[in-house]
Amino acid sequence: MSTPQQILVVDDEPDIRTLLKEILEDEGYHVTTAENAAEARQAKLNRPALVLLDIWMPDIDGVTLLKEWTETEPLDIPVIIMSGHATVETAVEATRLGAYDFIEKPLSLAKLLLTIEHALESYNLQRENAGLRREVQAVDEPVGRSKRLVQLREQTIQLAQHDTPVLISGEGGSGKSLFARYLHSNSTRSDTPLYRVDITAMNLNEGQRHLFGYEEGGETGLGVLEQASGATLYIDDVGELAADGQGRLLELLQSGSFTRMGGSTPVGVDVRIVAASRHPLEQLIAQGRFRSELYYQLNVVSLYVPALREHSEDVLDLIAFYGDYFVEREKLPYRSFTTAAQNRLRQYAWPGNVRELKNLIQRLLITGRERQVDLDEVEEALGQQHRAPLSDASSLAYELPIREAREQFERNYFESLMRRYEGSVIKVAQHAGVERTHLYRKLRALGIDPKVSQ
Repeated sequence: MSTPQQILVVDDEPDIRTLLKEILEDEGYHVTTAENAAEARQAKLNRPALVLLDIWMPDIDGVTLLKEWTETEPLDIPVIIMSGHATVETAVEATRLGAYDFIEKPLSLAKLLLTIEHALESYNLQRENAGLRREVQAVDEPVGRSKRLVQLREQTIQLAQHDTPVLISGEGGSGKSLFARYLHSNSTRSDTPLYRVDITAMNLNEGQRHLFGYEEGGETGLGVLEQASGATLYIDDVGELAADGQGRLLELLQSGSFTRMGGSTPVGVDVRIVAASRHPLEQLIAQGRFRSELYYQLNVVSLYVPALREHSEDVLDLIAFYGDYFVEREKLPYRSFTTAAQNRLRQYAWPGNVRELKNLIQRLLITGRERQVDLDEVEEALGQQHRAPLSDASSLAYELPIREAREQFERNYFESLMRRYEGSVIKVAQHAGVERTHLYRKLRALGIDPKVSQ
């Protein structure tokens, strides 16, 4: 059962307030009343769905109150003006200030109920459309007004007009996939889906079969490359692609065709490749882990997405954007940020970049009780995002037998690496210098789930 919509009735006549309250509650609305502007200001803080506002009141008139409400921002709720002695000029002024409609007294209840119904439908539709526009922006347009972000958006739109491969680099969480979507949405292929393959999310064999398809025992399986023909394919963390897969991708970029896993017949596709890497591919080439020929084919044009600390002037815009985003999309309560809280977040280094900021805003909206987020709450939230240093956690191990101390150290060690590399078993194995099969067994023995660590 849906919650009744709240209507605020503002009128200095007690009989009218009582009558409207009874009628509207019979119609299924929740009604609050106010007899003057002072009470109306307070009642409006509870965010009613609609206001019925009388013109003549003992303290100030309704038009003046309406003007007061619209001085700082547009009305976000419908206001219906009621009066028995207003002039045409008054009605015009109220409408100019944003009133939805003007109804004369004595009230026609049938007309009033119909006007309320239409007003609520109209404003609900506007809010839904605004939410859809914000959702589209959240999917397709990077947020920020800094010179760096403006130039990067312009560069992305320019590159979108061509069909050449694009290599996107940047730290984890900085927004590489967002710029891939932004590029696709501004390209000539924007009427097709953007396909995505995350190399680190799959083991080597599964990832290659998923990307290139396979021919096995008389059976043929289509990979994402063939499904994306005519569209754009975004390959995330291309540096983790195995040597065999690198050869197939190089073949595609050179000739427009590739061979499936286990196959020998070239398959032609028309697909634009957008690839991303969080680590410099030049370093992987120097380590013998990435083919230089493939790098040159991918790096025809490139985009570097800066870390959030490199455009910290955009932090406040991102806070406002994600605050509205979660209020609209997840119906979380709106909360403003004090100046001190905003300044602290602007000065913070954001090692997890925009992804970390987004998660922090979501958590603050979920867990907070006050209308404002203050500096103390921000400090506490930032502290919760990062566990104590390993040295602090492992200091307790001196009180344990060596076997338990070693197990505690290994658990802390691998949990730290899994967070650092965002759940990539490949990267953790490389860092720790162990085989992946051994690492999987070790993680299971320590009770660490790689999927949870991502």
